[in-house]
Order: sequence, then structure tokens, then C-alpha cells
Amino acid sequence: MTDLTIQCFNLDTTDPDRIAGFWQQALGWRRTYENADEVVLEPPAGSPQDGVAPDLLFLRVPEGRTVKNRWHPDLRPTDQAAEVARLEGLGARRVDVGQGDDVSWVVMADPDGNEFCVLRAFTAEERAQIAAEAAARG
Repeated sequence: MTDLTIQCFNLDTTDPDRIAGFWQQALGWRRTYENADEVVLEPPAGSPQDGVAPDLLFLRVPEGRTVKNRWHPDLRPTDQAAEVARLEGLGARRVDVGQGDDVSWVVMADPDGNEFCVLRAFTAEERAQIAAEAAARG
């Protein structure tokens, strides 16, 4: 085992304030640092994710996005349809990356065109299994 953790995920953008603002609203996270060229988002202070989930760092670059993401987040809501509608209201849009019509997730893009997926909600049985596994780990 290594003593290595992921501190943050970096996202290049021509407008760090705008894209960080989208993700800030989408995730409910807080800004912990910002200037004209970079913005850092972290989970809400005192939340179970605080100090655990990697920060998001939005960095200004001169060029816009030109190709498909190599890495994208998958979000797990409690209500997929409601979350997709909320994210669309924040400026996200549905995109087709060849996923087909028979998948359980929705592929979306933020206002800069960065893809992410909104997964289906866990079933009650899946939530129970996750809780049991977590309890078994102590």
C-alpha cells in the first residue's frame, strides 16, 4: 500500500469563474480559493466528504476544449430524472457520445462541454448492501 492520495482534480477552462460556478451549484461545494486564473472548490465544511474527496481546481488556459474528455466524473443522485433536470437548469446539456438508448445513465456536458454522467439511483437493496459492507469494515 502506498501513502499517496489524490489532492485535487484539475480542469482546464477559458473561464474558471464560470465553470467553477456551475460545479459549485451542481455539487453544493464551497470556494476555498480564487483569483482571475484559478478557483478551488472543496466539499462543504464538516460534511462527510470534507477532507476526503479531492478538491476541484479550475485553471485558466487560452484554448477552448477541442476533444472528448479522457476523464469525467460519474454522479450518483437519489433521483436521476430530478437531478438531470436540475443540472439542465444550471446550464448543463445532454450529449450523445455513442452510449445508445439502452443505458442506465445520462451523459451530460457542463457549460464548457466537459462530459459527465448522471447514474441511476441505487436501489434499496444496493444501499443496504453498501451499508452492510461499510459496517463490516468497521
